[in-house]
Amino acid sequence: MSIRLEEMYKKDIRENLKKELGLKNIMQVPYIKKIVVNIGVKDAVSDSKSLNLAKEVIDQVTGQSSVKTKAKKSIAGFKLREGMPIGVMVTLRKKKMYEFLDRLINLALPRTRDFQGVTTKFDGHGNYNLGIVDWMIFPEVDYEKVEISRGVNVTIETSTSKDEEARALLKSLNMPFQKN
Repeated sequence: MSIRLEEMYKKDIRENLKKELGLKNIMQVPYIKKIVVNIGVKDAVSDSKSLNLAKEVIDQVTGQSSVKTKAKKSIAGFKLREGMPIGVMVTLRKKKMYEFLDRLINLALPRTRDFQGVTTKFDGHGNYNLGIVDWMIFPEVDYEKVEISRGVNVTIETSTSKDEEARALLKSLNMPFQKN
């Protein structure tokens, strides 16, 4: 599946984007640098099994081994100490990145209940953050193993610093944006 989206970009989309954006050189055309999938597990403070389960699920969804993230500061109100593991993240590049993006756009997002499209807001630097409320939209998640539904943050980093160019790139990759 990854080959499908990557080859579409290299054969058709890149040339169309060059014309659409009025760029002179093919090397100026924006592309996706990396995708970071991140999940915070607040239960990890009291129960380390929940963090291990989240790591297993993210590994299955992304097809790549993830790392546990640690707290940078101690917060007494949350019983959190500096250095405690509280989340899981994975950085995807190249083939795994395209494979994940293909599954996200064509399989996972359409499975979202009452799906109206994703927001068109970018961060001002050409990067896109997508918050997924329930990780159950991914077909790889085993419903018997998972007792708690968790949210996932997906950050798509592009090579451009202009939001309009990044939006055109994701739109050409069939990202289902909301219709205004």
